[in-house]
Amino acid sequence: MNSKPTKVMALYHKLTKLPFGHKLFSIMVARMAPYFGSIKPLITELKPHYCQCLIKKRNSVHNHIKTVHVIAICNGLEMAMGVMAEASIPRHLRWIPKGMSVDYTAKAASDIRCIAEVTPEQWQEGDMLVKVTAIDDNDVVVVQGHIKLWISAKPNSAL
Repeated sequence: MNSKPTKVMALYHKLTKLPFGHKLFSIMVARMAPYFGSIKPLITELKPHYCQCLIKKRNSVHNHIKTVHVIAICNGLEMAMGVMAEASIPRHLRWIPKGMSVDYTAKAASDIRCIAEVTPEQWQEGDMLVKVTAIDDNDVVVVQGHIKLWISAKPNSAL
């Protein structure tokens, strides 16, 4: 198994050594998938098989009761999952999302940490469930669930 970091992980390590590096990295990721920019995400932690993304509680992500809208949270969970997957997937595999299943477990009345995590053993061809959790400032889980990915081998020409 090659222990060389993925391009995403190498970029993360390079940029986060700089002042405002986490912000720079987050902006670059959000530009690759512009919809993520709607929540102004901040990747606060990235390591193989784990990513944490912060969504600040502010007016543009509020719902009608002034809490963080669950769709904004799902957007943050999907971003955390995508960055985690790109930073973690073995070089011979590729991924595509197939679905998301979440439960709303509490009101999201503060900044929200969106976490996506898997174990190394999960990187196998076929369906893979990525555990996703959104947590408020008081460590209360406000959303939890899974994002289902389809994992397949890259064509030989892509290796």
